[in-house]
Amino acid sequence: METRFISTFLIISLLFLTPVFSSNPTGIPEGISKSINEGDCKELARFFNNNIELMILDNEDVYSKSQAELIMKDFFSKYPPAEFVIVHEGGREASRYAIGRLVTEKTVFRLYFLLQKLEDNFFIHQMRIEPDDKE
Repeated sequence: METRFISTFLIISLLFLTPVFSSNPTGIPEGISKSINEGDCKELARFFNNNIELMILDNEDVYSKSQAELIMKDFFSKYPPAEFVIVHEGGREASRYAIGRLVTEKTVFRLYFLLQKLEDNFFIHQMRIEPDDKE
């Protein structure tokens, strides 16, 4: 009887603790990297907050989600992505950030974005795209 209790207790404990150990508190949603890599502004916009601060090359402003989608569409048409890789990421429970390297047909960019947690989802609040000085 005691062995059965201990076994049941261990199984229940593992079921509750597994999500804690398997979750990545600084992980960036995979869909963001995938949409940037594919130049898919519509999919990327799903991760935008209702208002987003965009800084692309020399242009900087706060835009609505739909305006930001159009701006990214224009950017991707001028600079079709060849590869996007996140080189650094971090954060806490309520906010995350990532720094990536975006290789396009014409040049290489450094891309930064900041996500904030709203309810149970993370949304991009700020995105910056600038030339990569290392190229």
